[in-house]
Amino acid sequence: MALSLPLLPVALMALPGVYQPQADTLLLAQALAQEELGPRTDALEIGTGTGALALHAAGRGARVTAVDVSWPAVVTARLNSLRRRLPLRVLHGDFAARTAGCRFDLVVANPPYVPAPGVWLPSRGPERAWDAGPDGRGVIDRICAGAPALLSPGGVLLMVHSAMCGAGETLDRLTGVGLAAQVTASASVPWGPVLRSRRSWLEQQSLAAAADEWEELVIIRAQYL
Repeated sequence: MALSLPLLPVALMALPGVYQPQADTLLLAQALAQEELGPRTDALEIGTGTGALALHAAGRGARVTAVDVSWPAVVTARLNSLRRRLPLRVLHGDFAARTAGCRFDLVVANPPYVPAPGVWLPSRGPERAWDAGPDGRGVIDRICAGAPALLSPGGVLLMVHSAMCGAGETLDRLTGVGLAAQVTASASVPWGPVLRSRRSWLEQQSLAAAADEWEELVIIRAQYL
């Protein structure tokens, strides 16, 4: 699948250590472009980074809340909101804690999903944007479990992650909590430096084969009926 940059706001700034839009962001932007948004749409972005996807939604009229555990990301998203003159409510902290009691028509998530040797998720540094535990599901599973509390009736969750993490397990978990879920898009992208640096460990964990050079990204769309 071809990935189109014009779907995202251009010339976004990023403070050091903030995850910048990449192939997963672009694939998620394509999925977001297919959803109906407007002034009555309450949207949430989990792990906003530069705010690129949140700004995409705000530019189409949605009322957008964006959350990130990284202070540099929060500051970056707020600055990009000001520069683009688009309103964003940007919150710092854990998505579940900061949105407790709130429901949204649309939730967009590009969570950390790169398998990492450490048992614990990193608490600082740029690795927070991608390291997600031994199976890459440290944050994905929390989003799946919390989706019913986040979504309004009929609301939609759009989430991107690597097929290495198990798209089938994500679908099973979302179905198990009452959502209708399916893979709606995928794209193959070359391995980046993080995966390449972990090749030996990934092979030992049976998460990759010796000849693997491409990573499949998937979009999961789940609706709370």
